[in-house]
Amino acid sequence: MKITRRDFIKNSLILGGSMLLGRSSLFAAGREKEQWHPAYGRLEQEGELAQRVGQAYSIFEECRLCPRECGVNRLGGELGFCRSTAKVVVASANAHYGEEVSLVGDRGSGTIFFSNCNLQCVFCQNWPIAHKGLGDQVQDTRVADMMLHLQEIGCHNINLVTPTHVMPNILNATRIAYRKGLRVPLVYNTSGYERVEILKILDGIVDIYLPDMKYMDAEKAAKYSSGASDYPEVTGDAIVEMHRQVGVHKLDDRGIAMRGLMIRHLVMPNRVAGTRKFVRWVAENLPKSTYVNIMHQYHVAYRAFDYPEICRSITEKEYLEAMEWAEECGLTNLDPRSLLLREFYTRRGGAEMPGAP
Repeated sequence: MKITRRDFIKNSLILGGSMLLGRSSLFAAGREKEQWHPAYGRLEQEGELAQRVGQAYSIFEECRLCPRECGVNRLGGELGFCRSTAKVVVASANAHYGEEVSLVGDRGSGTIFFSNCNLQCVFCQNWPIAHKGLGDQVQDTRVADMMLHLQEIGCHNINLVTPTHVMPNILNATRIAYRKGLRVPLVYNTSGYERVEILKILDGIVDIYLPDMKYMDAEKAAKYSSGASDYPEVTGDAIVEMHRQVGVHKLDDRGIAMRGLMIRHLVMPNRVAGTRKFVRWVAENLPKSTYVNIMHQYHVAYRAFDYPEICRSITEKEYLEAMEWAEECGLTNLDPRSLLLREFYTRRGGAEMPGAP
């Protein structure tokens, strides 16, 4: 039976609106004492969050959540590029300790990995989730329960991984969870391939934006990310909007991130990612104090074996030149672990990694 937009939105909002405010975790209670409140809480108190949920769900009827703008009716079960309906699929939800230090702290970042993806890179390291869609289909109420569980076990934030195509579900789950006691920051962990118009719906809801900036060249973006030749331009505009909403990276007195923009850039072999152009773009379009993580973790995965230019790990030399470019451009808030790795490689003399040509 085909679900109408009105029925779907009505049922979703009833699920959220019927939940009474539950008990907060000890962590959330501590946050209350510090007089810190998540951005989404203020909108709920003003009655705005429910309207945003309805606005977001209405997009499912002719989906243009991401720059691919497929226009399919996901409420009616039609599938676009991301192969998702209007129901969310979750691969995992757990405390994660491999994220940036200010997100992890001593209790972990509460990551929820959403299945499927609107970008689908050939070198994807999470391809069973992003490309194959492995995971369990769940209701928004279940996503809310996941958020609350992650808070209960002490995670410092809710880290929404690959959220773009399920943003409406996330907003509804956040509202449900807030009414039951959710009080930790929301981290929007995205490929960066976002529409500014859609990001504006998130204004005042997301506390921390964690986008990738993968490439600076349209041809390479098209080649390695399923035809997304507009990625550099679209992602640049999206990141500027993210900064407008949340500003620069802000920490509490324990060094835990509470708000702000944190950009990731993965160094790739043979300068494929355009790192020099990337750091120059940051310096020219954002404050030089913007948090930037120059990442060294690239390894050959999924279909990258079919592309000779990216079919190897990066060398120490390639990483060191990337860090040098960042400092030449005057970027002052580079990821601490990136700085430590640069120091380590420098002491070793910048030798090439095993496996490099």
